[in-house]
Parts: sequence; C-alpha cells; structure tokens
Amino acid sequence: MTRRTGLIDAAVHRLRSQIGSGEWPVGSRIPAEPALAEFLGVGRNTVREAVQSLVHAGLLVRRQGSGTYVLSASELAVTFGREIADARQRDVVEVRRSLEVEAARLAARRRTDTDVALLRRLRDERAAAYREGDLDRMVSTDLDLHRTIAITARNPVLLSLYENLLDAITDNIRFNFTAPEHGDDSHDDLVDAIANGDAAMAAREVTTYLSELLGDHAD
Repeated sequence: MTRRTGLIDAAVHRLRSQIGSGEWPVGSRIPAEPALAEFLGVGRNTVREAVQSLVHAGLLVRRQGSGTYVLSASELAVTFGREIADARQRDVVEVRRSLEVEAARLAARRRTDTDVALLRRLRDERAAAYREGDLDRMVSTDLDLHRTIAITARNPVLLSLYENLLDAITDNIRFNFTAPEHGDDSHDDLVDAIANGDAAMAAREVTTYLSELLGDHAD
C-alpha cells in the first residue's frame, strides 16, 4: 500500500509539473489514459487516481465524451478564486493598488531597455484598443501591460501573488472599463516614469488612477 501511494504521489508530481511548466497549457486536453500510463511508467489505475487527485485540486476537469482538460496552472489560483469569488470590486481594487504600486516602483528601478521597449509596445496596443472601443482587447491589453510591469519588478513573491489573482484582476479591469464614470487613463505617464527610472512617479501614477476608481484622494 505504501509503495502504491508513493507511485500515485510521484505521478501527481509529474502531472503537476507538466501543467505548471506550460507543457500542457490551460485549456488544452491532456493525453489519454494509455498514453499517460506509458509517459509515467505506471499502471492505468495509478494514472486514474493521479488524474482524479488533480481534478479534486481544481487543476484538471473531465468533460464527458471529450477528455480531460487543464483548468488551471496553479492550485493557489484555484484556492484564491474560491476564497474571493464573492469579493466586492472595491476590495479587489484595494488589493490591486497594494500590489501594483510596489510593482511599478520596483519596475522603475529594475527595468532594462528590453523591458521598456515591451512596455511601450503594450501601452500602444492598449491605446489602440481603447480608440477602437474593443472591450475584450481593452481588457486583455490592459492586463498584459500591468502583468508585464509586475514581471519587470523582478520580485517572484509579488509576481506569484499577482498571477494567482489574475482572474479577479481581469474581472475587475472589465468592470472598471464598463463603469459609467470611467475616464481616459492612457498610462503614458506610468510607462514613461518606469522608462525614466522614476520610482516615485511610477508609484504615484498607479496610486492616482486606482485611488480615483475607489473615489479616494491619492496620498
């Protein structure tokens, strides 16, 4: 029994690694049971239990007659999602402000020329989506810009927290874009502040626009 439990644990670990590494991206169908048994070097019963473990964890989902698909790349993201499913949008913005202010500050200190070029391209794509009024692109390009700032901060703990909140942040961005009081926030000054290495200005830009969403006065 101990040996079988060890085989299942090892199989779960390898399957989780395939998902976490992006080899099996979110939305993709994982190999069928016989292929998994060959890949893992274990019996089909062990495969079945390993897969079921990741279904319970929220990383995989079974679709009748279709196969098993990757639902999430992170168990922490699943847990966060469950915990904050009923959170108010205001609560999400307050957490975004905490994370994104520090991300902008660190990004301004640690950016490279390559980072700056990417941030400017993402800023321009965001602006184009805004001009066209394409809501889906507005949301995706805004998220891409903010996520890239978090990556540029080069703090793995901050990035992990941010990425595990991406679903809630995406919903919040969409909510903010559709709010009647939403104005034009080009993010030009934010990207320029990061490009110029002005950490204080970068932090102030984020504080200002997120505080405005909350109806607060920026400190």
